[in-house]
Amino acid sequence: MAFKFEKLKVWQSAIELSGEISELTDNFPKKELFILTSQIQRASDSIALNIAEGSTGQTNPEFRRFLSFALRSGIEVVSCIYVAKRRKLIDQPQFDYFYNYLTELIKGIQALRNSIK
Repeated sequence: MAFKFEKLKVWQSAIELSGEISELTDNFPKKELFILTSQIQRASDSIALNIAEGSTGQTNPEFRRFLSFALRSGIEVVSCIYVAKRRKLIDQPQFDYFYNYLTELIKGIQALRNSIK
């Protein structure tokens, strides 16, 4: 692993989430392609991208700032899964899985951010 972010568990978890969200949205109807599908994919990708960007040679305050962006993107994905459930695009077990996954990921990002002085 050549980059600092590759060793971070939160980044690894965010990459996994991004792939799972992509697979999930493959089943969304075409009418959602430029609406919810695009929004949830961009938000889930943004979690990992902000962790990576902030970790590369930035100052600690700058890294904390990017982790805050990652947190906001995580919260956005939570809101998107609520919308998906409300539109009956996902069922309760799928909602529960992603909600729990995001809860743990967001806690991990918060812990990392809080550990950086």
